[in-house]
Amino acid sequence: MEDAEIIRRRLRAREEAIRRVRSFAESLRGRYAVVLVGSYARGDFNVWSDVDVVVVGDFAGNPLERLKGIDAPPGFEIIPLTPAELVERALKRDPLALEVLSTGVVVRDDFGLVERLKALGFRR
Repeated sequence: MEDAEIIRRRLRAREEAIRRVRSFAESLRGRYAVVLVGSYARGDFNVWSDVDVVVVGDFAGNPLERLKGIDAPPGFEIIPLTPAELVERALKRDPLALEVLSTGVVVRDDFGLVERLKALGFRR
């Protein structure tokens, strides 16, 4: 297979993942920020990669309880955080928060949280 064709296929696969995340984000009712992170956001995914998605919302309970209320598509790995948790992680320079702010693909941000954190200089 020609290199250009491989690149086109990978770009299509990444765009399809972003489209699926956007569709999932639009299905959520309430205020949320939804960010694609991980290998699909960076473009270094492979056939075994899952679709890593940070979902920021006004959640209650622990992360497992939060996941019960989210109907994610197959192959999605959901990471549920509250807005305060994302800010706290950014302040501590947590790798996940920095990934959200540096290579994450924001598909929805009802809080304006990601842009505000970026404006404050939180990046990798």
